[in-house]
Amino acid sequence: MKSILLPKPTRFRGLSLYETLQRRKTARSYESKELPLQTLSNLLWAAFGVNREIGPFGDPGRTAASASNSQEIEIYVLLRGGSYLYDSHRHELNQVASGDIRWIAIGTRQGRNGAEAAVRLIYVANIAKFSTAGYQEPGLYDKETQKAYFYVDTGLIAQNVYLFAASQGLVAWFHNCDKEGAIKQLRLSPTQLPLFGQTVGYERLEEPDSHE
Repeated sequence: MKSILLPKPTRFRGLSLYETLQRRKTARSYESKELPLQTLSNLLWAAFGVNREIGPFGDPGRTAASASNSQEIEIYVLLRGGSYLYDSHRHELNQVASGDIRWIAIGTRQGRNGAEAAVRLIYVANIAKFSTAGYQEPGLYDKETQKAYFYVDTGLIAQNVYLFAASQGLVAWFHNCDKEGAIKQLRLSPTQLPLFGQTVGYERLEEPDSHE
């Protein structure tokens, strides 16, 4: 297994916040064109990267909030050539599986929608990280409260991805995932719960009808 050291995130230029929100949308049809490594780097940083060395409770801060800064959501990055776990602190990808298993990032009801997209993300809640959160409040150990926390925290990250995509001429799609497939293919532990997937890439536009 290998690691990919991502290039340092750049101060990427894009649309204004208003224009980005105006263009944010879900797309289900994608081109097979791969993302440049720098774009992938910027995408992952925008999603849940470290944006300050000292954040809540003295731990590094991230681009998305989490319950008591537990940072329990892990991002698995599925590419054509392999699958990786994003290490935000080192800003690198650590390989967990070889080959193309992008299919596990989507639920069976969605069929082959988005199958050609460059990147598919799987969001995994590692509930063991609640025990190391900066503020140890009772809700971190209540199962129902845990669910509320990791669902909200995932949504915050997913919206970061949507906004980054819209600002950079990309599109995204937040969806269910094949949870059993993710557990098996990504070799998840009992404390790691696969939650959702998100597809990112270049939108495939319908060819105009030549008879019109």
